[in-house]
This record gives sequence, C-alpha cells and structure tokens, in this order.
Amino acid sequence: MLKIAIIKENKQPADKRAPLTPTNCSFLLQKYANQIEIWVESSGDRIFTDEEYKNAGCIIGQEVSNCDILYGVKEVPLEFLIPNKTYFFFSHTIKKQSSNHRMFQAMIEKDITLIDYEKLMENDTRILGFGYHAGIVGAYNGLLTYGKKSDLFFLKPAHSHNNYQELVETLQSVDFPAMQIVLTGGGRVAKGALQLLHDAGIEQVDKEQYLTEKGKAQFVHLKSEDIYARKDKKPYNRNHFHQNHVAYEVNFEAFYENTDLMINGIFWVQDMPSFFNKADTAKPNFNIKVIADISCDVDGSIPITYQATTIAKPVIGWDKINLKPCEPYSKNSVDIMAVSNLPCELPKDASELFGQDLVTKVFPEIFKAESSILEGATILKEGQLTEKYNYLEQYANSDLIEHK
Repeated sequence: MLKIAIIKENKQPADKRAPLTPTNCSFLLQKYANQIEIWVESSGDRIFTDEEYKNAGCIIGQEVSNCDILYGVKEVPLEFLIPNKTYFFFSHTIKKQSSNHRMFQAMIEKDITLIDYEKLMENDTRILGFGYHAGIVGAYNGLLTYGKKSDLFFLKPAHSHNNYQELVETLQSVDFPAMQIVLTGGGRVAKGALQLLHDAGIEQVDKEQYLTEKGKAQFVHLKSEDIYARKDKKPYNRNHFHQNHVAYEVNFEAFYENTDLMINGIFWVQDMPSFFNKADTAKPNFNIKVIADISCDVDGSIPITYQATTIAKPVIGWDKINLKPCEPYSKNSVDIMAVSNLPCELPKDASELFGQDLVTKVFPEIFKAESSILEGATILKEGQLTEKYNYLEQYANSDLIEHK
C-alpha cells in the first residue's frame, strides 16, 4: 500500500494553496482503490478544510512520517524535513538560490529524494505550474493599482474574492476609462492575463491600432517577436533568439510613449536586454504610470523592479525625476506591483487547476517501472545529486561542514 501525504505549508507566511484538492483525492482513492492511502497533515491555513479532505476519504493527522511520498507547494523549512522520504514541491534551488541553500543541504544530509514540479517536462514543455493564475491576479492587480493611482475607478483586492468568477463580476461592474495597456509574454502567465483582460471587457487591438487610435480602454499583446529585433537587421527567428539573446535589441520606445499600464509576463534571463533602462524613465516621452511586473525579475526585464513585494504591501514606487526608489502613488512615481506569490490571492482556483494536472499528467508516472518525466525532475535521489543536476555540486557542498 503506497502512502502519500499532503503536507502542511510551514514556510511563513503560510501558503493557502494545496497540491491536491479534496476532489482530486476522492478521484485518486477511487481510481487506485486498495493501492494507495492519502494522509493530510492538519492545517488551519489551507484553503480546503481538514473536514473536506476527511469527507473525500483521506486520513487526517498531525504528522505524516509514516508516508512514502510527500506533496507540498512551497519550500519546506529544514526543521520540518523528514529523512528518507520522497518530496514533491517547488524547491527553487535549480538556479542555486541562496535563500534555499541550507534547505537543499539538509535534504542531502537526510537522504531525501527531491522531485521538483518546475522540472516535470513533456516535449520540452512544463507540465505543472501556477503561472496561469499568476497572470490572472497580476493583471487584476495592475488594473487595481492604475485605478488607485489615477483615481478614476476602484477595485477591491483580488484576495477578497472567493473565486475567479467573483473577480470577473467585480471587473464587469467597472466602466473603464480610456487607457492604454500593453501586455508582454507568450506563456502561461500571459495567457492568464489575456483571459482576465478579455473577461474585463477591455478591447484587444493590433500594434498599429494601439499606437495610432486611442480614446477607449484597449490593450495590445506583444510577444517576443514584437519586442526583440536582430541587431544585424535580419528577420526575427525564434530558435535563433533563444540561443543568441545578445544578438538582439529591444524595440519598445514607441510603446512606453503610448502606454498607461504595462503588464509584464515575459520570460526573462540575464543575457536578454531589458525593456528600457532606468534613465529612460526620466525622459519626457516615458508615459507608463503603472507596471504590473508579474515576471518579477529583480533588476531584470523591468529594471526599476528593485524588490519583490507582498500581498500585504503590493506596490513600490520609482521616482522618475530623481531616478531612485520612492513611496508609491507619488506625483512623479512610476508604481510597480511586483508580488512574488500572486496565485495565493486565488488559492482555490489555482489549486484546482494545478491538482487536476498533477492527477492526470504526473501521478500515473509513479506506478510505472521507469518514467522519464519523473527522472528528469529528480534533483536528488536518496540525498545524491542525479546526473542531470551535477552542475549543483558546488552549491550542494559549499560550507556543508560548517552547517553540520
């Protein structure tokens, strides 16, 4: 009998999302009857109650050390790690993140197997993620911030809604003023933002219309081929771009001249150019007033995103006259919404989509003798780095003796 567990989110502030919903658990217990048990570590923070899981057939407990596979969402504080277990969660270690360095080393010390959701891939495409709901909430928060800054309309916080439908109903009650919105990106984040803007009743236009026809609430969706151009003037090529970022430059000035609200959902890495530089914000033709930086790469694609923000305090300001941080909603500020855990504002919807993908696309792999999907996402196998992740060797071993 395979015992799996949904662990309590102990990283603070506690996340309300769950990797599996009560509905997912009920489905699994029926499909794999007499093959699995599902234990749920009791939590008062989770969006779904212990009682809902109990009614679905799960076993509720204060600890889950008897289970074989442990499913969470966020990183597990090292004092809560159980030796010799298999964990699924977003570890945020594949880029050698310093904030999770000690946790990673503790997993090695405890002979833990780590399978990272972020690296579960099929045909070079991620299977799981919360990006879609990050896009939804990020776009909503961008509209909220612009309404507050312009004093033209009011929206209540995303997290005060029970679900996406309530969010849409709030948006559809607003008569949006004439405003120019640019949305960037082509992945899950952008798809979520795109859905939100459509459901809000804001008209999508093409690039030419956006730059020449105004007087209504409208947005343009820019993908990489609309933003980046080869320095040698040859045509944009997607494969070439992804292999040669430094060969490209940004064509964005016409858009920052004609935009009130920017919603940024672009995938960005360090060798890619930024949309503009800090000095550009002081130019008379820089008209962006609010940026919803869903991508939230500090000092990245949006160079004035100088820190990530929180749900409790979501907006920071950038003084475009003095080129330095300032209080948001100031006279000369560009206001940046850069919340790093946006899906937490719609935890039920986000968990339902994530759990459905986990149940249908990943869970069956557990019962296979071999799974390339699971192998490709296994960073640690019983405390040892797997071959694919040997590049983390220095990260894994540095200062390890000092920590012990």
